[in-house]
Amino acid sequence: MTACDPRTYDHVLVMCSGGKDSVAALLEVLERGVDPERIELWHHGVDGRGEPFMDWPSTRPYVDALGASLGLPVYHSWRDGGFLAEMLRDNAPTAPVRYETPYGERGAGGRGAKGTRLRFPQVSADLRVRWCSAALKIDVADRAICGQDRFLDRRTLVVTGERAEESPGRARYAAFEPHRTDTRAGTRRRRHVDHWRPVHAMTEAETWRALQRRRITPAIPYRLGFGRLSCMTCIFGGADEFATIRHIAPDWFGRLAAYESRFGCTIKRGIGLHALADRGSVFPTALARPDLVAVALSDQMITSVITEHWEMPDGAFRRGGGPV
Repeated sequence: MTACDPRTYDHVLVMCSGGKDSVAALLEVLERGVDPERIELWHHGVDGRGEPFMDWPSTRPYVDALGASLGLPVYHSWRDGGFLAEMLRDNAPTAPVRYETPYGERGAGGRGAKGTRLRFPQVSADLRVRWCSAALKIDVADRAICGQDRFLDRRTLVVTGERAEESPGRARYAAFEPHRTDTRAGTRRRRHVDHWRPVHAMTEAETWRALQRRRITPAIPYRLGFGRLSCMTCIFGGADEFATIRHIAPDWFGRLAAYESRFGCTIKRGIGLHALADRGSVFPTALARPDLVAVALSDQMITSVITEHWEMPDGAFRRGGGPV
């Protein structure tokens, strides 16, 4: 396909996890001159609206503050019951999706084939076994797009923050292609939807410079030493990540380890979480800054992400587990 000009679209939907790459992707959209009135931030809540189980509680407030600081609307979406309900699914269909729109909250799905998981997603490029990305993010976005008639007979651009440098799998992604929900060639309910990865060719250093130029404070987990803003207890986490989680949130860590025992299947092949954490070291900032730990584990509102004194976070350039 030809190069992407984001200014030519009626809607620009930036899928924003709050991580540095999705924020850098948003900033690239703005720097390309897209009218802010056409831009929306979409955030998928991994845990739904229930008790935190996998995600950082501070992530949603951070994304809300990012939108407010830049004058952009934020729409949240999630699967009922979140990660935990999907993991515990036993001879039951996947739960419905809920999503916010300019006209209120809507829902879709929940009547599919019955199935059973009863295990954590596994570290794999195959989304059938690494089901968290597929069930809690990709499918959620697809249903939210397909369920809104405002995207019919319009040009919509979906923006995500995958970078080629992250992994061989992501290096094979196209920087620009039709989105999964595109139906421009159909005869009814036609949607022109493209998918753009504006930071695909960027290095990590370039993404950090993008945040620094706009004085965007990185999300708190980066400041604690984490190299990625995925789930707090992401299946890609390494020994140091899980040692740190065990230290700052022992009860939370214990719940995951208990489910490993219940399922008879570990998150990491061949090693349980306690043994993995024993191999690691707690991030120094997590030891020295209990105040930052408290903020990272809080869902309290964040007023702004703009700072006058930008600093590179301790987690920058840390390779502690990532996508395949």
